Amino acid sequence: GNMKKSLNNFVIADPSKCIGCKACEVACFVVHNANNNVGYTVGTVTTPIIPRLNVIREGDFTMPIQCRHCEDAPCANSCTVGAIKQKDNIIFIEEKACIGCKICLLACPFGAIDLLPQYDNGKPVVQLTLEEDKKMGYKCDLCKDSEKPACIKACPKEALSLVEPFKEQKSKKIKAGLSLLEVFKNV
Repeated sequence: GNMKKSLNNFVIADPSKCIGCKACEVACFVVHNANNNVGYTVGTVTTPIIPRLNVIREGDFTMPIQCRHCEDAPCANSCTVGAIKQKDNIIFIEEKACIGCKICLLACPFGAIDLLPQYDNGKPVVQLTLEEDKKMGYKCDLCKDSEKPACIKACPKEALSLVEPFKEQKSKKIKAGLSLLEVFKNV
């Protein structure tokens, strides 16, 4: 049949390794802001650091929270203008289509979407009707235009890793099969 051959990948953090340094947030911001001339001077006078994941701190506990790229994504299902799409097993927001209605933000069970001003060439994009900064949804897109999520590469403690559920499930099935084979050989 036409069953999906694979599941969406996502990045997950090991809270026991996270030191709350926010290097992942900075790397995320840099990789998504070439249009704002953000190189490795991080943030500019006009462009604040806007990451697509958020390091949360609660007491001594720190951990990055980001999008899980759900299969039946509540954010995409709730988007009234179809700005949240799935392509190549990644759920992403098509920025030009986003109208800043906040529904995805409320629909996300992980709180992984932020609604913040949009910047271009280091300046906030102004909404014509309101003469206010245009707000848009920001969420992890697994650095879809790069080869590996920037947050993973940036973490000094290797607290972040890419989870590939389909590959992991397949390897578990193979291991289970091989161990069962061992059991039956000895019977």
